Amino acid sequence: MRLKLKTILDDLKFRGMAAVLDRELDRAQVEGLPLEDVLYQLLCEESRARAERAMAYRTRQAKLPRDWALESFPFDLQPGVDRARIYSLATLDFLKRAQNVVFIGTPGTGKTGLAIGLARKALLDGYRVRFYNAQDMLDDLFASLADRSTSRVLKSMASYDLLVIDELGYLSLKPEQVNAFFKLTEMRYGNKATIITTNLDYEKWYQLFNRKPLVDALLDRLRHHCITIKMNGPSLRTPQHPHPIEAAEAGDAHD
Repeated sequence: MRLKLKTILDDLKFRGMAAVLDRELDRAQVEGLPLEDVLYQLLCEESRARAERAMAYRTRQAKLPRDWALESFPFDLQPGVDRARIYSLATLDFLKRAQNVVFIGTPGTGKTGLAIGLARKALLDGYRVRFYNAQDMLDDLFASLADRSTSRVLKSMASYDLLVIDELGYLSLKPEQVNAFFKLTEMRYGNKATIITTNLDYEKWYQLFNRKPLVDALLDRLRHHCITIKMNGPSLRTPQHPHPIEAAEAGDAHD
């Protein structure tokens, strides 16, 4: 009978239940558990296993460049960051409201670390997330012109619950890339949340995109539902602290 049960569970792809079937049936025999208790435990294991697989899939899909978390960020070393404000963002209300978050600061202040930390919070909460380096994302959009897949690529990028665009700075941009970036922000406007990290204040975006009417429209949409965080603290990329979150982890190791 156990073999028949395992066969059915495998056919149904109930891998969590199949993995603990023998254990739970043996425990039921020893402890004299009622059938409903056994069934409940098996379903709990299946639910847990599915949640783990879903999280693993979302994490692979997100393509986060580092395994960082907000809990590792060295707030004490970065007076330019308001810890309470960041943890307010970590409640993910901005995602539910489809608000944007823009981190503006000089290199090394921890913008990417905070963006990854918020992205990981969103993943743990069941949201679909995608992390992009800004230049890589714009290059992908330009490459999509060759096989006329731009609409499909934009639709995919626009569908993520949270899109992180990292290191939006003085990039090498073609007019087609500027147009595609504007189209992406237009598609996400009011529907999905976006996090952008940049070393450029908003007024310098005109130099980056070099098209005033488009930038006016872009900033109008981007900032309408936006939380802007300016980070003017010291750089954390020093010999003692090579990266904001790596620094915290190194400090923990020495404690």
